[in-house]
Amino acid sequence: MADEVVTPAASAMEDALAAVEEAVELRRKLVSERRDEFLPELASALNNQSAVLSKLGRGEDALKAVKEAVEIRRELVAERRDAFLPDLATALNNQSLMLSGLGRREEALATIEETVETYRGLAATRRDAFLPNLATALSNRSLVLGGLGRRDDALTAVQEAVEIRRELAAAHPDGFLPGLAMSLHNQSDCLSALGRREDALAAIQEAVEIRRKLATDRRDAFLPVLAMSLSNQSLQLTRFGRRDDALAAIEEAVELRRELVAERGETFRPDLAGSLSNLSGCLSGLGRRADALAAVEEAVELYRRLVSERGNEFLPDLAMALSNLSGCLIGVERGEDALAAVEEAIEIRRRFAEARPEAFLPVLAGSLNNQSGYLSDLGRREDALAAVEEAVEIRRRLAGARGDEFLPDLAMSLSNQSLVLSGLGRGEDALAAVEEAVAIYRRLADERAEQFLPILAVALNNQSNRLSDLERREDALAAVEEAVEIGRGLAASGPDAFRADLASSLSNQSNRLSELERRDDALEAIEEALSVLLPLLEDAAEAPPEAALKLVQAYLGRCKEADRDSNPDLMRSVQAVLTSAGLSPGAQG
Repeated sequence: MADEVVTPAASAMEDALAAVEEAVELRRKLVSERRDEFLPELASALNNQSAVLSKLGRGEDALKAVKEAVEIRRELVAERRDAFLPDLATALNNQSLMLSGLGRREEALATIEETVETYRGLAATRRDAFLPNLATALSNRSLVLGGLGRRDDALTAVQEAVEIRRELAAAHPDGFLPGLAMSLHNQSDCLSALGRREDALAAIQEAVEIRRKLATDRRDAFLPVLAMSLSNQSLQLTRFGRRDDALAAIEEAVELRRELVAERGETFRPDLAGSLSNLSGCLSGLGRRADALAAVEEAVELYRRLVSERGNEFLPDLAMALSNLSGCLIGVERGEDALAAVEEAIEIRRRFAEARPEAFLPVLAGSLNNQSGYLSDLGRREDALAAVEEAVEIRRRLAGARGDEFLPDLAMSLSNQSLVLSGLGRGEDALAAVEEAVAIYRRLADERAEQFLPILAVALNNQSNRLSDLERREDALAAVEEAVEIGRGLAASGPDAFRADLASSLSNQSNRLSELERRDDALEAIEEALSVLLPLLEDAAEAPPEAALKLVQAYLGRCKEADRDSNPDLMRSVQAVLTSAGLSPGAQG
C-alpha cells in the first residue's frame, strides 16, 4: 500500500495534524473490529502522522509514530512478506530520517542499512519497480554516514546512487533527472568533505546545469532546488579560490529566493535567510565588509522573525547567523558588538546541547572558540582562556568518540588555546598546545593532503613562533622551514590563496633567520616573500594592500640590518600598487 505523505503549507500544519490524528484514531477502532483489513491502513496513517509531526518540529513524537508504523509492518511482513516488504522499507527509511534529525546517528545508520538491504533484495527481483527506491535509500545512507564522520563510506554510497540515477535518467529523463541532480548535489558535499575540491565543483556544476534546465520547463517545481544548488556551488567555488564566481552564484541564489518569498511567502523565508548568510561570507572574503555585514544582519532579522512566529524550530539557525554576524562585526572593528552576538549564540547552543548533546555540542564548541578570540582581542585574556579551554574539552571528548570527524576541530581549538596562553606569558603551556595541534594536523595531512597540508603549514608557523618565544632558535627555524617547503608545493599547483600563505611563511622564516643573525639569508627570504605576493596585489581580496605594506616595511628593515640597498625594480612595482591604494611604503633605503 502506498503512503500518502502529507506536506501542506506551514500555516495549515496544525489542521493537518488534527486531521491525521483523527485518521489514526479511526483506524485504531477499525483494527479492533477487523484487524486484517485495517492494520495496513493504520500503519500508513501513522507514517503520515510522523511526517506532519516532524514538519511541526516535534521530533520525538514523530519518531514514536513511525516506530509504531515499522512495528506493525514487521508484523504484516511476517504474515505476507511479498505484499508488505516494500511498505516496511518505506517506514524504515522514514524512521532513519527521524532518528538522524534527533542526532541519534548510530540508530539511524542501523535503520537505513536495513532499508538499503531490503530495497537491494527487492530490486534484484523487480528491478524497474525498486531501483529508484534503492537509489533514494543509498542517498539517505550517505547522509547518515557523513554525519558520523565516515566520509569515504558516505561517498561510496552516494556514488552508487548517482550511478543508478544516471542509468534511470538516460532511459526516462523526465522522471529521474531531478533525482540525479539531488544525488550529484549530495555527492559534491561528500567530495568536498574529503578535500577533493575539483571533483566536488564538477558534481555541483552538473547539478546546477540539470536544475537550471528543469526550472526552465517547470519553474514552480524546480526554482527552489536550483537556488539550493547555486548556494552549494558558491561554497565550492569559494573553497577553490574562485571568489568572484562564488559571489555570482550566491547572488543568483539570493535573487531567486527573494522571488520565491515574494510569490509564496513564509515557506521560503528560511531559505532566503540561509542564502543571505552565505552571501555575507562571500562578500567578506572579497573584502567587502560593509556589504557582508548588511547581508548577515538581514539574515539575523529574518531568523528572529521566524523564531518569534514559530518558536524553537529556528533558534539553531538564529544561533548560526549570530555567529556569522559576530565575524562580520569583528571585520568592521566592532569588537564589543561581536562579543555580544557570539554570546547570544552560545546561550542558545548551550540550551540545545543540554537536550541534544550529540547534535549541538560541536557548534557550541565552535562558538566558544570564537568567543575566546574576541575576548582576547578585547584584552580579557583570562576569560578568553576559560572559553577556549571549554572548547578544547568539548572537542577532545567528541574526538575521543568520533575521531575522524572532530580531530580537525580539536586541533583548531588547541592552536587558539596556544595563542591565548602565549598572550598570558605561559610559554611552555602554549608550546605544548600547538605541538599537539601540529601532531594532529600531520596525521590528518598524511591521510588527506589536499585538505590539511595548508592548515599544517599554518600550525607549523605558530609552533615556530612559540619556540622563538622560548629562545629555541634552531628548532623555531626548522619548524618554519617545513612550513615554507609545504607552501612552495601548494603554491606551485594550487589557487592563488596558497601564494599568500607562502609569502606569510617566508616572512616568518625571515624573522627566524634574523634572530639567528643570518642577515643575508633573512633578507633573501623576505625579498622572496614580497616577490611571491606581488602578482596578487592587484586583487585586494587575495592580498590586501595593508598586509603588503607591513611586508614592505619588514623588507626595508632587513635591508638595513644587512647593510644592503633595496631591489629598485621590486620596490617600483610594489610602490605603484601601494600608492594606488593610498598607502606609502616609506623610504627605500
